[in-house]
Amino acid sequence: MFKITVDKECGCFRKSDLENNKSFGSKDDALIEAQNMVNSMNSDFCGKHDFILREDGANFSISMDVPQQQTHSGCCGGGHCS
Repeated sequence: MFKITVDKECGCFRKSDLENNKSFGSKDDALIEAQNMVNSMNSDFCGKHDFILREDGANFSISMDVPQQQTHSGCCGGGHCS
């Protein structure tokens, strides 16, 4: 059996139709479903987290990360910082 696990269920996940701890008889089916889940979570959820897919043998794990803040020089863009 091949299993997909979501490490931490955020509020958006709990409100969605997605399921945690899904099992599949085929690795290909599990991988396709896991990729679809990650794509859906990254595009349809609120954007507070990025979701990453990891493979560990017969298991696929979906983890959340806080998105990295964009770095900037501290300039507000008003034209007076030069």
